[in-house]
Amino acid sequence: MDLETFNQAEPARAARFLAPCVPIESWQRRLIAGRPYSSRQELLEAARRQAHSWSDAEVDAALAHHPRIGQQPAAAGLSGAEAGHSRREQAAVGSGADTAELWRQANRDYEDRFGRIFLIRAAGRSQQELLASLQERLRNDPATEARVRAGQLAEIALLRLQAQLEEPD
Repeated sequence: MDLETFNQAEPARAARFLAPCVPIESWQRRLIAGRPYSSRQELLEAARRQAHSWSDAEVDAALAHHPRIGQQPAAAGLSGAEAGHSRREQAAVGSGADTAELWRQANRDYEDRFGRIFLIRAAGRSQQELLASLQERLRNDPATEARVRAGQLAEIALLRLQAQLEEPD
């Protein structure tokens, strides 16, 4: 969907367009209410600003079905556009039994520490960078980590929104 179509779309259609970016309804409603946007950049800036208002509960709910790093989207119950985004984002993680076990243990360490899944913008990062970030974040206190995690979700949502916005013909 291009920007003009998004600006003119019925609210339900606009919400379906935004849903694969991040399943936070308040974010979707605010972006839809802010239409029309004069440029892609204006929409992306509004999306960035709106992400700052996410509560811990909204982030947790949004991640309820988000795949763990190293997990296939189908195993997390994702399909369609959201699964496609996840596969592309995690392309650098690699595959194979050794990689899968490495990530199972890393995810378990994080979940034992924070009681939540590890979330990071994987797009554009190597497996080594992802693992180093996980190890570094294990040293965070829970409040700091909650802010980092929400920030990572916002980065993912913005990348997905950019990918979904088609340039007008």
